[in-house]
Amino acid sequence: MTQPAVTPGATSTPPPVSVAAIDLGASSGRVMLGEVGPGVLRLTAAARFGNDPVRTPDGLHWNLLELYRQSLAGLGAAVRLAAETPAGRLASVGIDSWAVDHGLLRDGRLLGQPFHYRDEARGEAGPAIVHDVVAADELYARNGLQFLPFNTVFQLAADPWHRDADRLLLVPDLLAYWLTGVERTERTNASTTGLLDVRTRAWDDELLARLGFARSLFTDLADPGDLVGSLLPRVGEAVGAPGLPVVAVGSHDTASAVVGVPFERPESAYISLGTWGLVGLELDKPVLTEESRLANFTHEGGVDGTIRFLTNVMGTWLLSETLRTWGRDDLTALLAAAADVPADAVPVVDVQDPRFVPPGDMPARIAAWCAEHDVAPPTDAATTVRCILESLAVAYADALATATRLSGRTVEVVHVVGGGSQNELLCQLVADRTGLPVVAGPVEATALGNVLVQGRTAGAITGGLDAMRALVRATHDLRRHEPDRRRETP
Repeated sequence: MTQPAVTPGATSTPPPVSVAAIDLGASSGRVMLGEVGPGVLRLTAAARFGNDPVRTPDGLHWNLLELYRQSLAGLGAAVRLAAETPAGRLASVGIDSWAVDHGLLRDGRLLGQPFHYRDEARGEAGPAIVHDVVAADELYARNGLQFLPFNTVFQLAADPWHRDADRLLLVPDLLAYWLTGVERTERTNASTTGLLDVRTRAWDDELLARLGFARSLFTDLADPGDLVGSLLPRVGEAVGAPGLPVVAVGSHDTASAVVGVPFERPESAYISLGTWGLVGLELDKPVLTEESRLANFTHEGGVDGTIRFLTNVMGTWLLSETLRTWGRDDLTALLAAAADVPADAVPVVDVQDPRFVPPGDMPARIAAWCAEHDVAPPTDAATTVRCILESLAVAYADALATATRLSGRTVEVVHVVGGGSQNELLCQLVADRTGLPVVAGPVEATALGNVLVQGRTAGAITGGLDAMRALVRATHDLRRHEPDRRRETP
Protein backbone atom coordinates (compact mmCIF):
# COMPACT_ATOMS: atom_id res chain seq x y z
CA MET A 1 0.00 0.00 0.00
CA THR A 2 1.34 3.45 -0.89
CA GLN A 3 2.16 5.54 2.15
CA PRO A 4 0.95 9.15 2.24
CA ALA A 5 3.56 11.70 1.37
CA VAL A 6 5.02 13.78 4.19
CA THR A 7 5.32 17.49 3.57
CA PRO A 8 8.89 18.69 4.18
CA GLY A 9 9.13 20.35 7.58
CA ALA A 10 5.82 18.91 8.79
CA THR A 11 5.67 17.06 12.08
CA SER A 12 3.70 13.92 12.82
CA THR A 13 2.39 12.64 16.13
CA PRO A 14 4.92 10.22 17.60
CA PRO A 15 3.70 6.69 18.27
CA PRO A 16 2.68 5.84 21.83
CA VAL A 17 5.33 4.42 24.10
CA SER A 18 5.01 0.95 25.55
CA VAL A 19 5.63 0.33 29.25
CA ALA A 20 5.11 -2.56 31.64
CA ALA A 21 3.15 -2.28 34.89
CA ILE A 22 3.75 -4.90 37.58
CA ASP A 23 0.61 -4.56 39.68
CA LEU A 24 0.45 -6.76 42.77
CA GLY A 25 -2.77 -6.92 44.76
CA ALA A 26 -3.47 -8.67 48.02
CA SER A 27 -5.15 -11.62 46.30
CA SER A 28 -3.72 -11.60 42.77
CA GLY A 29 -1.04 -10.08 40.61
CA ARG A 30 -0.75 -9.04 37.02
CA VAL A 31 1.76 -7.67 34.55
CA MET A 32 0.17 -5.30 32.06
CA LEU A 33 1.54 -3.93 28.82
CA GLY A 34 0.54 -0.29 28.58
CA GLU A 35 0.55 1.88 25.47
CA VAL A 36 0.28 5.58 26.19
CA GLY A 37 0.47 8.73 24.10
CA PRO A 38 -1.74 11.61 22.94
CA GLY A 39 -5.25 10.15 22.68
CA VAL A 40 -3.96 6.65 23.40
CA LEU A 41 -4.20 4.66 26.63
CA ARG A 42 -4.41 0.89 26.26
CA LEU A 43 -3.74 -2.06 28.50
CA THR A 44 -3.03 -5.63 27.48
CA ALA A 45 -2.62 -8.36 30.05
CA ALA A 46 0.78 -10.00 29.70
CA ALA A 47 0.30 -12.26 32.72
CA ARG A 48 -2.11 -12.83 35.60
CA PHE A 49 -1.39 -14.97 38.63
CA GLY A 50 -2.63 -15.70 42.11
CA ASN A 51 -1.20 -14.33 45.33
CA ASP A 52 -1.75 -16.95 47.98
CA PRO A 53 -0.26 -16.50 51.46
CA VAL A 54 1.51 -19.31 53.25
CA ARG A 55 1.01 -20.16 56.91
CA THR A 56 4.05 -21.51 58.75
CA PRO A 57 4.49 -22.22 62.50
CA ASP A 58 5.51 -18.59 63.12
CA GLY A 59 2.58 -16.99 61.29
CA LEU A 60 1.08 -15.93 57.96
CA HIS A 61 3.53 -14.91 55.23
CA TRP A 62 3.49 -13.63 51.67
CA ASN A 63 5.09 -15.97 49.15
CA LEU A 64 7.20 -13.13 47.80
CA LEU A 65 9.67 -15.34 45.96
CA GLU A 66 6.83 -16.80 43.91
CA LEU A 67 5.46 -13.31 43.24
CA TYR A 68 8.89 -12.25 42.01
CA ARG A 69 9.17 -15.32 39.79
CA GLN A 70 5.74 -14.66 38.31
CA SER A 71 6.55 -10.97 37.86
CA LEU A 72 9.71 -11.82 35.93
CA ALA A 73 7.83 -14.26 33.72
CA GLY A 74 5.16 -11.62 33.13
CA LEU A 75 7.75 -8.97 32.34
CA GLY A 76 9.29 -11.28 29.75
CA ALA A 77 5.84 -11.73 28.21
CA ALA A 78 5.36 -7.95 28.17
CA VAL A 79 8.69 -7.54 26.38
CA ARG A 80 7.52 -9.92 23.67
CA LEU A 81 4.14 -8.18 23.34
CA ALA A 82 5.82 -4.78 23.14
CA ALA A 83 7.83 -5.96 20.14
CA GLU A 84 4.54 -6.07 18.21
CA THR A 85 3.45 -2.52 19.13
CA PRO A 86 4.33 0.62 17.14
CA ALA A 87 6.97 1.49 19.75
CA GLY A 88 8.63 -1.89 19.22
CA ARG A 89 10.03 -2.13 22.73
CA LEU A 90 9.38 -1.26 26.34
CA ALA A 91 10.43 2.18 27.54
CA SER A 92 10.33 1.22 31.25
CA VAL A 93 8.70 -0.87 33.95
CA GLY A 94 7.03 0.27 37.18
CA ILE A 95 5.86 -1.67 40.24
CA ASP A 96 2.98 -1.11 42.64
CA SER A 97 1.56 -3.27 45.42
CA TRP A 98 -0.37 -3.20 48.68
CA ALA A 99 1.03 -1.13 51.54
CA VAL A 100 2.67 -1.55 54.98
CA ASP A 101 4.28 -4.99 54.52
CA HIS A 102 8.02 -5.16 54.07
CA GLY A 103 11.13 -7.26 53.89
CA LEU A 104 14.06 -7.00 56.29
CA LEU A 105 17.50 -7.46 54.76
CA ARG A 106 21.04 -7.90 55.99
CA ASP A 107 23.93 -7.55 53.55
CA GLY A 108 21.38 -7.62 50.75
CA ARG A 109 19.80 -10.91 51.83
CA LEU A 110 16.17 -11.25 52.87
CA LEU A 111 15.72 -12.33 56.49
CA GLY A 112 12.73 -14.59 55.95
CA GLN A 113 9.55 -14.22 53.95
CA PRO A 114 7.64 -11.00 54.76
CA PHE A 115 4.74 -11.34 57.15
CA HIS A 116 1.18 -10.83 55.92
CA TYR A 117 -0.69 -7.89 57.42
CA ARG A 118 -3.57 -10.27 58.27
CA ASP A 119 -1.36 -12.28 60.61
CA GLU A 120 -3.41 -12.18 63.79
CA ALA A 121 -0.67 -12.47 66.43
CA ARG A 122 1.48 -9.61 65.11
CA GLY A 123 -1.48 -7.25 65.08
CA GLU A 124 -1.98 -7.57 68.84
CA ALA A 125 1.31 -6.54 70.41
CA GLY A 126 2.61 -3.64 68.33
CA PRO A 127 0.12 -0.84 69.08
CA ALA A 128 0.55 -1.10 72.86
CA ILE A 129 4.35 -1.02 72.53
CA VAL A 130 4.25 2.10 70.32
CA HIS A 131 1.60 3.94 72.33
CA ASP A 132 3.60 3.42 75.53
CA VAL A 133 6.25 5.62 73.89
CA VAL A 134 4.17 7.93 71.70
CA ALA A 135 0.56 8.62 72.62
CA ALA A 136 -2.01 7.96 69.91
CA ASP A 137 -2.92 11.62 69.48
CA GLU A 138 0.72 12.69 69.15
CA LEU A 139 1.40 9.89 66.68
CA TYR A 140 -1.51 11.07 64.53
CA ALA A 141 -0.25 14.64 64.66
CA ARG A 142 3.12 13.43 63.37
CA ASN A 143 2.15 10.91 60.70
CA GLY A 144 -1.51 11.65 59.97
CA LEU A 145 -2.33 7.95 59.69
CA GLN A 146 -5.47 6.21 60.74
CA PHE A 147 -5.06 3.53 63.36
CA LEU A 148 -4.63 0.12 61.79
CA PRO A 149 -2.96 -2.49 63.99
CA PHE A 150 -0.92 -3.74 61.04
CA ASN A 151 0.65 -0.39 60.09
CA THR A 152 4.38 -0.82 59.56
CA VAL A 153 5.26 1.14 62.69
CA PHE A 154 3.31 -1.37 64.79
CA GLN A 155 4.65 -4.40 62.92
CA LEU A 156 8.21 -3.26 63.54
CA ALA A 157 7.58 -2.64 67.22
CA ALA A 158 6.32 -6.20 67.60
CA ASP A 159 9.16 -7.71 65.57
CA PRO A 160 12.63 -7.90 67.18
CA TRP A 161 14.04 -9.07 63.85
CA HIS A 162 14.50 -5.47 62.76
CA ARG A 163 17.48 -5.32 65.14
CA ASP A 164 19.23 -7.97 63.02
CA ALA A 165 18.61 -6.12 59.75
CA ASP A 166 20.47 -3.29 58.10
CA ARG A 167 17.72 -2.36 55.62
CA LEU A 168 13.93 -2.32 55.37
CA LEU A 169 12.22 -2.29 51.99
CA LEU A 170 8.49 -2.20 51.35
CA VAL A 171 7.19 -4.86 48.97
CA PRO A 172 7.38 -2.93 45.65
CA ASP A 173 10.74 -1.45 46.63
CA LEU A 174 12.05 -4.91 47.49
CA LEU A 175 11.09 -6.21 44.07
CA ALA A 176 12.67 -3.14 42.46
CA TYR A 177 15.85 -3.88 44.42
CA TRP A 178 15.92 -7.43 43.12
CA LEU A 179 15.49 -6.07 39.59
CA THR A 180 18.07 -3.28 39.79
CA GLY A 181 20.27 -3.70 42.84
CA VAL A 182 19.22 -0.20 43.94
CA GLU A 183 17.68 0.38 47.38
CA ARG A 184 15.12 3.23 47.30
CA THR A 185 11.75 3.73 49.01
CA GLU A 186 8.96 5.33 47.00
CA ARG A 187 7.29 8.15 48.91
CA THR A 188 3.58 7.32 48.50
CA ASN A 189 4.10 3.89 49.98
CA ALA A 190 6.48 5.20 52.64
CA SER A 191 3.61 7.42 53.78
CA THR A 192 1.70 4.30 54.87
CA THR A 193 4.40 3.15 57.30
CA GLY A 194 3.53 5.64 60.05
CA LEU A 195 7.17 6.76 60.07
CA LEU A 196 6.94 9.61 57.56
CA ASP A 197 6.26 13.18 58.70
CA VAL A 198 2.86 14.10 57.22
CA ARG A 199 3.92 17.73 56.68
CA THR A 200 7.48 17.41 55.36
CA ARG A 201 6.93 14.01 53.72
CA ALA A 202 10.36 12.94 54.93
CA TRP A 203 11.32 10.22 57.42
CA ASP A 204 10.54 11.39 60.96
CA ASP A 205 14.01 10.95 62.47
CA GLU A 206 12.89 11.92 65.97
CA LEU A 207 10.08 9.36 65.92
CA LEU A 208 12.43 6.66 64.66
CA ALA A 209 14.85 7.38 67.50
CA ARG A 210 12.17 7.38 70.18
CA LEU A 211 10.87 4.02 68.98
CA GLY A 212 14.34 2.51 68.79
CA PHE A 213 14.36 1.97 65.03
CA ALA A 214 17.80 2.44 63.46
CA ARG A 215 17.77 5.32 60.97
CA SER A 216 20.04 3.26 58.72
CA LEU A 217 17.16 0.82 58.12
CA PHE A 218 15.44 3.39 55.93
CA THR A 219 16.63 4.31 52.45
CA ASP A 220 16.51 7.54 50.50
CA LEU A 221 13.06 8.41 49.17
CA ALA A 222 11.99 8.44 45.53
CA ASP A 223 9.03 10.24 44.02
CA PRO A 224 6.70 8.92 41.29
CA GLY A 225 8.45 9.50 37.99
CA ASP A 226 11.99 9.15 39.36
CA LEU A 227 14.36 6.65 37.78
CA VAL A 228 15.17 3.90 40.27
CA GLY A 229 17.74 2.14 38.11
CA SER A 230 18.10 -0.28 35.22
CA LEU A 231 17.67 -4.04 35.15
CA LEU A 232 20.68 -5.94 36.39
CA PRO A 233 22.46 -7.71 33.51
CA ARG A 234 21.26 -11.17 34.51
CA VAL A 235 17.68 -9.93 34.91
CA GLY A 236 17.71 -8.03 31.63
CA GLU A 237 19.01 -11.11 29.84
CA ALA A 238 16.36 -13.33 31.46
CA VAL A 239 13.44 -11.14 30.34
CA GLY A 240 14.89 -10.07 27.00
CA ALA A 241 15.28 -6.37 27.82
CA PRO A 242 18.88 -5.50 28.76
CA GLY A 243 19.18 -2.15 30.50
CA LEU A 244 15.42 -1.59 30.79
CA PRO A 245 14.76 1.38 33.14
CA VAL A 246 12.76 0.81 36.31
CA VAL A 247 10.72 3.94 37.08
CA ALA A 248 9.12 4.77 40.42
CA VAL A 249 5.35 5.11 40.15
CA GLY A 250 2.74 5.57 42.86
CA SER A 251 3.96 2.30 44.30
CA HIS A 252 1.18 2.08 46.84
CA ASP A 253 -1.50 0.59 44.62
CA THR A 254 -4.12 3.04 45.86
CA ALA A 255 -1.86 5.96 44.93
CA SER A 256 -1.73 4.62 41.38
CA ALA A 257 -5.44 3.85 41.40
CA VAL A 258 -6.31 7.44 42.33
CA VAL A 259 -4.28 8.68 39.35
CA GLY A 260 -6.58 6.48 37.24
CA VAL A 261 -9.80 7.90 38.73
CA PRO A 262 -11.44 9.87 35.90
CA PHE A 263 -12.31 12.94 37.98
CA GLU A 264 -13.97 15.61 35.89
CA ARG A 265 -14.60 18.07 38.72
CA PRO A 266 -13.11 18.74 42.15
CA GLU A 267 -16.43 17.94 43.89
CA SER A 268 -15.73 14.23 43.55
CA ALA A 269 -15.01 11.36 45.89
CA TYR A 270 -13.58 7.94 45.14
CA ILE A 271 -13.86 4.37 46.30
CA SER A 272 -10.93 2.24 45.18
CA LEU A 273 -12.69 -1.07 45.56
CA GLY A 274 -10.87 -4.35 45.77
CA THR A 275 -9.95 -6.48 48.77
CA TRP A 276 -10.34 -3.22 50.69
CA GLY A 277 -12.62 -0.31 49.96
CA LEU A 278 -10.51 2.85 50.17
CA VAL A 279 -13.03 5.66 50.54
CA GLY A 280 -11.92 9.25 50.35
CA LEU A 281 -11.06 12.56 48.76
CA GLU A 282 -7.99 14.06 47.13
CA LEU A 283 -6.73 17.06 49.11
CA ASP A 284 -3.85 19.53 48.97
CA LYS A 285 -3.27 19.74 52.72
CA PRO A 286 -3.94 17.49 55.74
CA VAL A 287 -6.90 17.69 58.12
CA LEU A 288 -5.07 16.90 61.36
CA THR A 289 -7.94 17.39 63.77
CA GLU A 290 -8.84 15.26 66.75
CA GLU A 291 -12.15 14.56 65.06
CA SER A 292 -10.32 13.17 62.03
CA ARG A 293 -8.20 10.96 64.25
CA LEU A 294 -11.18 9.60 66.13
CA ALA A 295 -12.97 8.99 62.83
CA ASN A 296 -9.91 6.98 61.71
CA PHE A 297 -9.19 9.00 58.60
CA THR A 298 -5.72 8.83 57.15
CA HIS A 299 -3.44 11.07 55.09
CA GLU A 300 -1.48 9.01 52.59
CA GLY A 301 0.80 10.44 49.95
CA GLY A 302 -0.48 10.77 46.42
CA VAL A 303 1.17 11.40 43.08
CA ASP A 304 2.28 14.99 42.42
CA GLY A 305 2.30 15.86 46.12
CA THR A 306 -1.41 15.31 46.71
CA ILE A 307 -2.92 13.82 49.86
CA ARG A 308 -5.26 10.85 49.86
CA PHE A 309 -7.64 11.68 52.71
CA LEU A 310 -9.37 8.35 53.18
CA THR A 311 -10.38 5.57 55.47
CA ASN A 312 -10.03 1.82 54.99
CA VAL A 313 -13.38 0.06 54.83
CA MET A 314 -13.99 -3.62 54.27
CA GLY A 315 -14.00 -4.43 50.55
CA THR A 316 -14.77 -7.44 48.41
CA TRP A 317 -12.73 -9.58 50.82
CA LEU A 318 -15.90 -10.30 52.77
CA LEU A 319 -17.65 -11.55 49.64
CA SER A 320 -14.71 -13.54 48.25
CA GLU A 321 -14.08 -15.26 51.59
CA THR A 322 -17.78 -16.15 51.75
CA LEU A 323 -17.61 -17.79 48.33
CA ARG A 324 -14.42 -19.57 49.33
CA THR A 325 -16.11 -20.92 52.45
CA TRP A 326 -19.02 -22.19 50.36
CA GLY A 327 -16.70 -23.66 47.72
CA ARG A 328 -18.57 -21.72 45.02
CA ASP A 329 -17.38 -19.70 42.03
CA ASP A 330 -20.76 -18.68 40.58
CA LEU A 331 -20.70 -15.05 41.65
CA THR A 332 -22.67 -13.83 38.64
CA ALA A 333 -25.59 -16.12 39.44
CA LEU A 334 -25.45 -15.22 43.13
CA LEU A 335 -25.51 -11.50 42.34
CA ALA A 336 -28.53 -11.98 40.09
CA ALA A 337 -30.34 -13.81 42.88
CA ALA A 338 -29.26 -11.20 45.44
CA ALA A 339 -30.72 -8.42 43.28
CA ASP A 340 -34.16 -9.98 43.72
CA VAL A 341 -33.92 -10.03 47.52
CA PRO A 342 -35.74 -7.05 49.10
CA ALA A 343 -33.36 -4.76 50.94
CA ASP A 344 -35.54 -4.80 54.04
CA ALA A 345 -35.32 -8.59 54.17
CA VAL A 346 -31.64 -8.61 55.14
CA PRO A 347 -29.73 -7.25 58.14
CA VAL A 348 -27.07 -4.58 57.83
CA VAL A 349 -23.99 -5.75 59.72
CA ASP A 350 -20.96 -3.76 60.82
CA VAL A 351 -18.41 -4.76 58.19
CA GLN A 352 -15.71 -2.95 60.19
CA ASP A 353 -16.02 -5.44 63.05
CA PRO A 354 -12.50 -6.92 63.54
CA ARG A 355 -13.89 -10.46 63.29
CA PHE A 356 -14.21 -10.01 59.51
CA VAL A 357 -10.52 -9.18 58.91
CA PRO A 358 -8.78 -12.59 59.25
CA PRO A 359 -9.44 -15.42 56.77
CA GLY A 360 -12.24 -17.75 57.82
CA ASP A 361 -15.89 -18.70 57.69
CA MET A 362 -17.55 -15.35 56.96
CA PRO A 363 -21.17 -16.64 56.83
CA ALA A 364 -20.71 -18.08 60.33
CA ARG A 365 -19.22 -14.78 61.53
CA ILE A 366 -22.14 -12.85 60.00
CA ALA A 367 -24.57 -15.16 61.80
CA ALA A 368 -22.66 -14.68 65.06
CA TRP A 369 -22.73 -10.89 64.67
CA CYS A 370 -26.48 -11.02 64.06
CA ALA A 371 -27.03 -13.20 67.12
CA GLU A 372 -25.06 -10.80 69.30
CA HIS A 373 -27.11 -7.86 68.01
CA ASP A 374 -30.47 -9.61 68.24
CA VAL A 375 -31.27 -9.48 64.52
CA ALA A 376 -32.29 -12.29 62.21
CA PRO A 377 -29.35 -13.61 60.19
CA PRO A 378 -29.46 -14.32 56.45
CA THR A 379 -31.01 -17.71 55.77
CA ASP A 380 -29.63 -18.66 52.36
CA ALA A 381 -26.88 -17.79 49.87
CA ALA A 382 -28.77 -15.03 48.05
CA THR A 383 -29.76 -13.21 51.23
CA THR A 384 -26.23 -13.57 52.60
CA VAL A 385 -24.79 -11.95 49.48
CA ARG A 386 -27.40 -9.17 49.60
CA CYS A 387 -26.62 -8.66 53.29
CA ILE A 388 -22.92 -8.26 52.50
CA LEU A 389 -23.52 -5.80 49.66
CA GLU A 390 -26.04 -3.70 51.58
CA SER A 391 -23.70 -3.60 54.56
CA LEU A 392 -20.75 -2.52 52.41
CA ALA A 393 -22.83 0.20 50.73
CA VAL A 394 -23.95 1.59 54.10
CA ALA A 395 -20.34 1.61 55.33
CA TYR A 396 -19.17 3.48 52.23
CA ALA A 397 -22.00 6.00 52.52
CA ASP A 398 -21.12 6.61 56.17
CA ALA A 399 -17.42 7.03 55.33
CA LEU A 400 -18.16 9.52 52.56
CA ALA A 401 -20.45 11.54 54.79
CA THR A 402 -17.69 11.69 57.40
CA ALA A 403 -15.05 12.67 54.83
CA THR A 404 -17.12 15.61 53.62
CA ARG A 405 -17.87 16.79 57.14
CA LEU A 406 -14.24 16.62 58.26
CA SER A 407 -12.80 18.27 55.15
CA GLY A 408 -15.53 20.82 54.49
CA ARG A 409 -15.65 19.61 50.91
CA THR A 410 -18.81 19.15 48.85
CA VAL A 411 -19.22 15.91 46.93
CA GLU A 412 -21.48 15.68 43.88
CA VAL A 413 -20.33 12.39 42.34
CA VAL A 414 -18.67 9.19 43.56
CA HIS A 415 -16.17 7.32 41.39
CA VAL A 416 -15.80 3.59 41.98
CA VAL A 417 -12.67 2.08 40.43
CA GLY A 418 -10.92 -1.25 40.65
CA GLY A 419 -12.24 -4.78 40.45
CA GLY A 420 -15.27 -3.96 42.58
CA SER A 421 -16.49 -1.48 39.95
CA GLN A 422 -17.63 -4.50 37.91
CA ASN A 423 -20.16 -5.37 40.62
CA GLU A 424 -23.12 -3.44 39.22
CA LEU A 425 -25.41 -4.31 42.09
CA LEU A 426 -22.95 -2.98 44.64
CA CYS A 427 -22.38 0.22 42.63
CA GLN A 428 -26.13 0.78 42.45
CA LEU A 429 -26.48 0.22 46.18
CA VAL A 430 -23.72 2.77 46.83
CA ALA A 431 -25.63 5.28 44.68
CA ASP A 432 -28.83 4.50 46.55
CA ARG A 433 -27.27 4.76 49.99
CA THR A 434 -25.30 7.96 49.28
CA GLY A 435 -27.97 9.64 47.16
CA LEU A 436 -25.20 10.52 44.67
CA PRO A 437 -24.45 9.41 41.11
CA VAL A 438 -21.83 6.68 40.95
CA VAL A 439 -19.47 6.51 37.98
CA ALA A 440 -18.06 2.99 37.75
CA GLY A 441 -14.72 2.26 36.11
CA PRO A 442 -12.11 1.81 35.03
CA VAL A 443 -11.54 -1.67 36.41
CA GLU A 444 -7.76 -1.51 35.98
CA ALA A 445 -7.36 1.96 37.50
CA THR A 446 -4.22 0.94 39.39
CA ALA A 447 -2.42 -0.35 36.30
CA LEU A 448 -3.56 2.72 34.37
CA GLY A 449 -2.14 5.05 37.00
CA ASN A 450 1.11 3.11 36.94
CA VAL A 451 1.27 3.35 33.14
CA LEU A 452 0.36 7.05 33.04
CA VAL A 453 3.20 8.05 35.36
CA GLN A 454 5.65 6.03 33.28
CA GLY A 455 4.28 7.52 30.06
CA ARG A 456 4.75 11.02 31.38
CA THR A 457 8.30 10.19 32.48
CA ALA A 458 9.03 8.89 28.97
CA GLY A 459 7.70 12.13 27.47
CA ALA A 460 4.80 10.46 25.67
CA ILE A 461 2.27 12.68 27.47
CA THR A 462 2.55 15.96 29.32
CA GLY A 463 0.66 17.74 32.04
CA GLY A 464 -0.50 17.02 35.55
CA LEU A 465 -3.16 14.83 37.07
CA ASP A 466 -5.99 16.64 35.26
CA ALA A 467 -4.43 15.84 31.89
CA MET A 468 -3.85 12.20 32.80
CA ARG A 469 -7.42 11.79 34.03
CA ALA A 470 -8.79 13.45 30.91
CA LEU A 471 -6.96 10.78 28.91
CA VAL A 472 -8.63 8.07 31.03
CA ARG A 473 -12.07 9.59 30.35
CA ALA A 474 -11.39 9.86 26.64
CA THR A 475 -10.25 6.27 26.23
CA HIS A 476 -12.40 4.21 28.59
CA ASP A 477 -16.06 3.34 28.84
CA LEU A 478 -17.60 4.32 32.17
CA ARG A 479 -20.97 3.34 33.63
CA ARG A 480 -23.18 5.77 35.51
CA HIS A 481 -25.58 4.67 38.26
CA GLU A 482 -28.21 7.17 39.34
CA PRO A 483 -29.52 6.89 42.90
CA ASP A 484 -32.97 5.69 43.80
CA ARG A 485 -33.84 8.53 46.14
CA ARG A 486 -36.26 6.31 48.02
CA ARG A 487 -33.35 4.23 49.30
CA GLU A 488 -30.96 6.87 50.63
CA THR A 489 -29.55 6.22 54.09
CA PRO A 490 -31.37 8.57 56.48
